[in-house]
Order: sequence, then C-alpha cells, then structure tokens
Amino acid sequence: MPRNPNDKYDQSTSSYNVSGVQRKTTYMSAEDQASGKKSTWTELEITGVIHNLAPSLFQMAHLTGLFLKSNSLHRIPPEICQLSNLRNLDLSHNKLRSLPAELGDLIHLRELQLGYNLLRILPYELGKLFNLMTLGLTGNPLSKDIMSLYNEPNGTHRLLTFMLDNLQVHTPSPPPRPWIPLARPSSNRPACIFTVMCYNVLCDKYATRQMYTYCPSWALNWDYRKKGIMDEIQHYAADIINLQEVEMEQFYNFFMPQLTAHGYYGIYSPKSRAKHMAESERKFVDGCAIFFRTSKFTLVKEHLVEFNQLAMANADGLEHMLNRVMPKDNIGLAALLQTTANAWENASPDAPFACQPVLVCTAHLHWDPEYCDVKLIQTMMLSNELKSILEESVQTLRANNVNITDPSNIQLVLCGDFNSLPESGVIEFLGTGKVSQDHQDFKAFSYKAYLEKVLSCDKPNEFTHFFKLASAYNDEIMPFTNYTFDFKGIIDYIFYAKNTMTPLGLLGPISQDWISQNKVIGCPHPHVYSDHFPLLVELEMVPTIFGPMNGIIRYTGSNWRRFTKRT
Repeated sequence: MPRNPNDKYDQSTSSYNVSGVQRKTTYMSAEDQASGKKSTWTELEITGVIHNLAPSLFQMAHLTGLFLKSNSLHRIPPEICQLSNLRNLDLSHNKLRSLPAELGDLIHLRELQLGYNLLRILPYELGKLFNLMTLGLTGNPLSKDIMSLYNEPNGTHRLLTFMLDNLQVHTPSPPPRPWIPLARPSSNRPACIFTVMCYNVLCDKYATRQMYTYCPSWALNWDYRKKGIMDEIQHYAADIINLQEVEMEQFYNFFMPQLTAHGYYGIYSPKSRAKHMAESERKFVDGCAIFFRTSKFTLVKEHLVEFNQLAMANADGLEHMLNRVMPKDNIGLAALLQTTANAWENASPDAPFACQPVLVCTAHLHWDPEYCDVKLIQTMMLSNELKSILEESVQTLRANNVNITDPSNIQLVLCGDFNSLPESGVIEFLGTGKVSQDHQDFKAFSYKAYLEKVLSCDKPNEFTHFFKLASAYNDEIMPFTNYTFDFKGIIDYIFYAKNTMTPLGLLGPISQDWISQNKVIGCPHPHVYSDHFPLLVELEMVPTIFGPMNGIIRYTGSNWRRFTKRT
C-alpha cells in the first residue's frame, strides 16, 4: 500500500520520527547494573504478541515515548491518560477496533502512530491533541469522510481541527468569581464610591486557530465571543470600563451602541498604525477604549498618548530609541472626567466637591518579552505624559469654574494590559514610584539621556514619578490575569491614587477547581471568551478640591469642617 505523507512512517527501518532520523536504543550494561547505576530512560518499547497491558505501565508518568508496535492489542485502557508526558506513542500494527476518548488528554503528543489496525471510527477527542505533528492512520478501514480530510495537504491539521470543532462540550460553566471584600465604606464623611473594570477582550484579528490551537474554531469566532464578552461586561456593570484590543469596527458598531443603551459614553483610539492605512484595513486595527457611566461622570477632555511619536520626537539620534522603541505603535488613552453630584454619598447635591476631577488612563504596552526595555520606556513615557496632562488639565478645569490650584488635586486611575509581570521594571516603577537606571530590564541599552530630560532624578542613579499609586491586585489574590497554554501570569493591572482612594472590594479569580477538574489548558475556551480575565475593583474616593462655592472641605479625623475661603 502506498505510504501517506501524513504518516511520516518508514516501514523499511521500523523507526520514525518527525525529522526522519531513526530512533536509537541504548541498553544498560551488566556492569552498570551490577554497580547499582540508576537508569534515566524515558522511553519504553514492548513488542511481540502482547494481548493486554499491565496496570503498572500507566504509573510510569515519566515516559515521553511508548512504542507498542506489532503486538496483538485489542484495546487501550482509558488509564493511558495518566502518561501525561508522552510525546511519541506508537500503537500501529495491532488489532485495535476502537480508541479511548482519554487519548485526547495526552496534549503533549507530537507523534501518534495508529496505522494498520481495525479502526473504523476515531474519537472526536483526538482533536484536543493540538501539539500533534504526525498522525499515522494508513491501513485502517476508516470512513471516506475521515480519510479524504486526512489525505489532503496538511491533512493531520485539517482532520484534528474538524474533530475538535465537532467535539461536544460537556464542560460546565465556571462558577461565579467570588467578590473579595477589603474594607467597609465610611459612614461619617462624603465619599464617591465607584467601580473600575479592566479587560483585554482579545480582538478578532488575533483570535486564530494558529494562535489558540486548543480552542474550537467556533469558540474563537467573534460573533460567538462578543455576546459572552458583553454579557460579562453588563453583568459586572462597572462605572468605568477600560478595554484593550478593541478593533475600530467593533467599537463603533458593537461596543458603543450596546453600552450607550445601558447608560455609558465611550472614547476610543486605535493603535498608531491606523492613521497610515486605507479605510478598509483601518477598521480592523485594535486599540483602547474607555467607557464611563454618565450618571456619575462627565467627560471634560480626552487625550491620546502615542509612544512611537514620543520616541521619534525625543530620540536625539539615540539608535535604540529609533530601532527598538519607535517601531512599536502601542498607545495610551486618557479621559479627564468630573464626578456628578449623584456620584457622592453622604453629601448634599450642592457640595463644592461634586465636580471632583479624575483622570482615567488605560494603556496596552508591547507584548514581546524580549523587549522588556521598550515596555519600561513606554511606561516612563506614559508617566511623563500623564504629568503634562494633569498640568494642562488644571487650566482647563479652572476655565470651567472649578477652583483647583494643583495637579495633585486631580485623582488618577491607571490600568491596562502592561504585558509585564509583577517583578518587572514596569510594575516596580509604577508601584514604588522609582526605578534604577541600571535596572536589568533596560538590558544593555542606555536610555539615560532621554530619561534625564523628561523624568525627575532625585538620586543620580534613579528615575522617579510623582504619582502615589497602589495596585488593586497582587499574585496572592489573582494568580494570573492571562491564561493560555504557553503562558499563565499577571500582566493586567488597576492602579489607583493610594492617598485619596481606598479599595473596598474586588473580583476574585476564576475557580482553580473548575480549571483542574475540567482540564482547561488555556483560554479562550467555550466558556471563557478571551485569553484575559476581566479585573474589577470598587474604590472609595474622598474629595481633593473645593468648588466655586465660598468654602473648602477638609477631612480632619472623623469630622468634616468648612473653612471660609479668603479672597
């Protein structure tokens, strides 16, 4: 029978692998055995006239290769799923009529040989073997539908995709994420209590089978995911919603109409590359969006921060600013908001602090771990731009009859997908307010000339910002905010002004029991609509301004006192 190229099987040598190199076997010598030398073997070959497999075989979880070719096996026990480290499995030339569904749990398999058995059907669970590169099926009485897919170019991939897409999902929905209370709201002082969400929704352009090979195609489809994403956003009903990876068309045709109908207003900007593209392509560029509940906030002004433009303007011939930072078109988006009287509790409608300004900023930094220096520079650029925005906002607010004298009176909420772990220079800089100029995340590149120009240098070897920020989440509360097969970690954050805001509670993590019991190896998933989990925190904010009324409010212990303003 002619050999199918999808088999990658060489009958003349009875050995195979992806590269075509013959498998070699090494035996321990009698001398080594006698000396008590420990074996480090990770592959096992059993050949002959074996009819059954001993249960003890499936306790060898260290195996990466199991070769059972040319036996008389009629069945493979479901316990084979316990061999979770298998990369190569050869079951060819046996008498198998069926396969256990549990075979699909061997997600690390790279090569699976099933040729020359008596298989008429295949379990759809084989579609879960997303790492499989070689599948041998030749010599089985399989259906024409299966074999026609298999015999096509790239047939293994096409067949596995077909099987995964047709696999029934029996996984239950995850239980509701817990709400974690942190503090009780104050009862003896005016306070504005509001909730903030941060959510990377995974834009349609990036949600591909090539990127998320473990997820069925239908569960990656935007028409399927967008309903789940919107249901989640509306369920949590945050007062301020920060979104990343929102395509332009999705913002104007989906997010904006849906959220406007629920009492929100939103602003949006795509990444910088959009301005150089045709309209037909521009609509698919992703960017950042900020929505706010109009009953609690009004928009004063919006600001766009383009990191590549800042890099170009401040490169001063610095090669790595031009070659590393400038080509990355990530952005930050900020909205200068004012509270409404409805946002305040324990305060009269004419309270002078009813128009408290808040600057809300969301950002999406570069993703590549090899460019940790770029992420850190983007963050430092952002802090400098926010400082400038606050200084400019003082004049804007005074023109709107808000009696404000200092940028620090404008409170800050900063969140986004920073693509940076908690121990990174990015989070160190934001959380502590400083970073050393020889921090390892700068790598071998010196950005000192640029940073000395735009940032404060309280110490010769240290760059600082003047914001006093704290992160609402940490790794004790949320072990990961991004969950894929290849990466699981915290890269999304909500920072708040720690001197004037207190977190009252936040949304806890997705159930670890649900993940482990249902063998959820990555997201997106039919029940999880992005590879990121939304963050949600409830903040209590105290006022920092006095308004156009003739007075000022100051908090002293447990009492609020009104002091006459001198003119």
